[in-house]
Amino acid sequence: MRFFKVCLLISIPCFYSVCFSQSISYNTPELRLATEWTADVNPDNPLPEYPRPTMVRSEWKSLNGRWHFAKTAKDDGFPNVFDKEIIVPYPVESTLSGINQQIGPEDKIWYKRTFFIPENWSGRYILLHFGASDWETTVYINGVEIGKHRGGYDPFSFDISSYLDERGVQEIVVSVWDPTDTYHQPRGKQKIDPNGIWYTPVSGIWQTVWIEPVNLSSIESIKYTPDIDKATLALNATIYNDLPGDSIRVQVSFNGIQENSAIFPYEQIGEIEVKNQKIWSPETPNLYTLQIELIRKGEKIDVIQSYCGMRKIDVQEDVHGNKRLFLNNKPVFQYGLLDQGWWPDGLYTAPTDEALKSDIIKTKEMGYNLIRKHVKVEPERWYTFCDQIGVFVWQDMPNSDKNAEWKGPSGIDGVEIKREFISEAQYKLEFEAIIGALYNHPSIVKWIPFNEGWGQFKTNEIYQWIPTQDSSRLIGGPSGGNYFPVGDTRDFHKYPGPEMPPIDSNRALILGEFGGLGLPLPGHLWQSDKNWGYLTLQNTKDLEIAYLDLLEKLKPLIKQGLAGAIYTQTTDVEGEVNGMMTYDRKVVKLKSNKIKKAHKELFELFDESVK
Repeated sequence: MRFFKVCLLISIPCFYSVCFSQSISYNTPELRLATEWTADVNPDNPLPEYPRPTMVRSEWKSLNGRWHFAKTAKDDGFPNVFDKEIIVPYPVESTLSGINQQIGPEDKIWYKRTFFIPENWSGRYILLHFGASDWETTVYINGVEIGKHRGGYDPFSFDISSYLDERGVQEIVVSVWDPTDTYHQPRGKQKIDPNGIWYTPVSGIWQTVWIEPVNLSSIESIKYTPDIDKATLALNATIYNDLPGDSIRVQVSFNGIQENSAIFPYEQIGEIEVKNQKIWSPETPNLYTLQIELIRKGEKIDVIQSYCGMRKIDVQEDVHGNKRLFLNNKPVFQYGLLDQGWWPDGLYTAPTDEALKSDIIKTKEMGYNLIRKHVKVEPERWYTFCDQIGVFVWQDMPNSDKNAEWKGPSGIDGVEIKREFISEAQYKLEFEAIIGALYNHPSIVKWIPFNEGWGQFKTNEIYQWIPTQDSSRLIGGPSGGNYFPVGDTRDFHKYPGPEMPPIDSNRALILGEFGGLGLPLPGHLWQSDKNWGYLTLQNTKDLEIAYLDLLEKLKPLIKQGLAGAIYTQTTDVEGEVNGMMTYDRKVVKLKSNKIKKAHKELFELFDESVK
């Protein structure tokens, strides 16, 4: 990296103003369905919150807001004209982006804007960060290509110091190619022709873009692993431009009171004692504040703020010999919602930070303690909200190769079926990056590599590989798909169900999806017809009766050894109307006290069954 020297030769009225060659107004296309937060979006400064809550520096600048936009053929060069305006970070196909246009594999989309570097950042490296961009992203600074990234769900960064113009104004251009379901990259439920369980595709920048200055030597990444049995927190850090003798100092505080501090060589994994542990759980989501400093020759040269939760997750036998999920050495029943994370106005991107948080709050208020984030990865702030509110997260790896053909018979349990799978390297590259980016969040207690056989490949090898990336969490067996005796849980799907998973004496038994009771509510629908659920009801009273009946059928399964369950789903999504809430989040379909009481009874029944 090369540090940047600022020599401002012009007056700068605003760091975030975009220099347009013509006046372009923000005309939001007509909304099919609005949320209560749609009108709160500020196109000049959308999603202004700090995007990386586990690694906070005091100085940063958001590049969200108005950018120039153009679309060209995939193999064309720079566009001659940027004739539209787009609001970053809303994806191109969304209404909130201001574009609301379908993008195909034959297209390339382009973004352009100018920005300024604050004068007091002089003498430091400047890093450019993207929360996520789908899928192949190329970045140019002042006309020079500085890097390319392939991945739709993981954050990435570039050091742009060597490409900045010391005279002040800087130009950034970003191009993105997104083949969606015509290629083999991880893409979740995106489909060029959305229908049924497949939704409108998402292309381009869909999480915050931002810049920050860092010192010539600085902390690049941090990773910490709690051990409640030893009452310690293990911490590892990587450093830009490290020198022999560099060290890391860690200060651990709770509610503003320092509990402990330690210093250790940065290239070693250090352990710090956490005295009088305040354990994290959904009932008590205790979080410790961390201050992490890079020390060189006794001088503090970089500081970041972070946090952690002390918790342990594993599978053990209860007193009756059933495999159960254990939190902090105690059996716990995990019951929650399948969460797709889609929005009618922003698609992959929630309109505001409050909107992003609201689904988690409502899930907890309804009496659930778990969210399965289904074949999508959220911005990191979402996981911090789960940490703070107290909700378990089962995190899916977004699927790929949905349409690839098996090269042999399908659906044979435990038999690896040969087929072409050209995206193994990309799958592992993206999964590794996702695990790394989310590693420090205590709410995440399980990774789910495969769902319903979508892109499932080299199952045994993948399950041997994942613990090399993270051995501190559970790994869910293939969820509802081609079964293999791998992972910590056996995961079974049944609609509407519920039904006991096939017995596996070596794994906890999970009902990974069930329910899907549908109720279309006029005035809150994405489309006027072809709305569906796995079982469609006519009114909220019938829905309540049917849902409570499912819970009654769940009770004997818990007694038989069922360790966790996921109901489909948090919200309606496009043509699916089986949500606990409507797609616009304006109606909670099942909000009676009977529902929360029934959930409480499930947890109480579980507690009795493991005694």
